Amino acid sequence: MRQVLFRIPIQGDWSLGPLGDFPGFGFGIVLLAWCLFGAFSLWRLLKSEGGFTREVKVAIGYWLAFAVGIVLVPSIAPPQITHLPIFGYGAMLVCGAIACGWVASKRAPLANADPTFAREMAIWIVLSGVVGARLFYLIQYREAVYKDCHSFVDFVKASVMLPDGGLVLYGGIILATATYFVLCYRNKVDPLKFGDAVVPAVFVGIAFGRLGCFLNGCCYGNACSLPWSVQFPKGSVPWNALVQRGFLMPDALQTMPLHPTQLYSAINGIVLAVVMVAYYRYRKGDGSVMALAMMLYPISRIGLEILRNDELGQLGTGLTISQLVSLGVLAAGMVLSWWSWTRPSSQLPSASSPGGQVSPTV
Repeated sequence: MRQVLFRIPIQGDWSLGPLGDFPGFGFGIVLLAWCLFGAFSLWRLLKSEGGFTREVKVAIGYWLAFAVGIVLVPSIAPPQITHLPIFGYGAMLVCGAIACGWVASKRAPLANADPTFAREMAIWIVLSGVVGARLFYLIQYREAVYKDCHSFVDFVKASVMLPDGGLVLYGGIILATATYFVLCYRNKVDPLKFGDAVVPAVFVGIAFGRLGCFLNGCCYGNACSLPWSVQFPKGSVPWNALVQRGFLMPDALQTMPLHPTQLYSAINGIVLAVVMVAYYRYRKGDGSVMALAMMLYPISRIGLEILRNDELGQLGTGLTISQLVSLGVLAAGMVLSWWSWTRPSSQLPSASSPGGQVSPTV
């Protein structure tokens, strides 16, 4: 567990040893590094795109916006804030978005789709996924989240603060799915054909997100006596929750050994990504790979929920909200699988090579 990976000083000079002290932010080291990185990235992008395409213009806009932000940070940051914390959870979300976009762009040609569209799709999917996951959490735990809110400002702060993770994956999947179909419709992309090709990217993103959960301490497991069990320190998310629920004494320095369910989930994401890649060449019709994903992930999630200790049963069923949603997703996946295998145009050649054989790819 490491909620804060490191802290970057934003006020004052940075010591570079024998090279002396130099300003970090403002017109300093960070801006110089960003300019060098941006110049190299834009050069490669211009070379690959063959001119100032839409993607290049968007990249220039982002680059300039970050550069301006780096310059302004020292002047707009409150005096009491001297360091910028880099949170483990947020860092893993960023890494997940990058990895998801890269995998999707590599597999997009299988569906005759533009890799640029795949990268843009990955960004929107991640953003909408975070929003959806937060909304789901706020609905599920609304009483605990808003119990001390007495004004509109308190309500807003409670809604956007993420002290304990505060995200439910299925909420993100629901809103991200809606975003996916809207973007496919607007860009005239077949959502089933494209989804079959890029669904491994989703599981890669989930794997990184679960690594973020491990760094943050949320989504922890039940007590475990296996050699790979983990213990979280006093003051961590699992420690606070277990003390509050009476499973741990307030003077305990760490939790009891627990299942690292976050790591189980990360491994599960990678395994499912590999399975989706392997199954793609054997799919019968558009939507077959998505259907398999919609069946395998809920089954694995139901099993992982049994090992978790951070959610209680809902609606008097003894099943967590994620297990209940999993049953619905599993049923939808079975329907989609039946439809994709029985529709008249079930024999679909791959877009990647003649004769329906899929060329090896990520």
